[in-house]
Amino acid sequence: MRKLALIIAVAFTSVAFAQSGVKEDIELIQSFYGKSKQELVSAYMVLKEPQLSEFTKVYEAYEQERKVLAQKRMQIISDYATNYATLDDAKADAIAKASLANNLAYEKLYAKYYVKSKKVIGALNAAKFIQLETALHTVIREETQNAIPFIGEIDRTKKM
Repeated sequence: MRKLALIIAVAFTSVAFAQSGVKEDIELIQSFYGKSKQELVSAYMVLKEPQLSEFTKVYEAYEQERKVLAQKRMQIISDYATNYATLDDAKADAIAKASLANNLAYEKLYAKYYVKSKKVIGALNAAKFIQLETALHTVIREETQNAIPFIGEIDRTKKM
């Protein structure tokens, strides 16, 4: 029932939901770790000048690109929620392809910013940064996946 209510709520607020995706990611991170994402990254990376200022520039550019992907991910989820009750092969295919493309875009972003980070903070610290980012993204994806039903899940629960 909770998942059905979520689907209905998301369907009615799909535009706002997609636009607020980045804010929700930030709130989720804060709820888990008690810190903002930037504070968490700073505390974990423990960089000194001049690496800190150089990495900050790279991190800010990374965040700009990551936020675009996060908004796209929320749009895909919103599209799924809006179309859940009437999902057909064509729409399921479009949503699956969009989701897979978004996942690949994240992987490309990690690779791109690993190289950029490595140039300013070295391979070990760049690996730490990417490891942290993938861990945070995994937490966000898990929480999101737990909040939405699998295809056909609502129908299955009605039959029980």
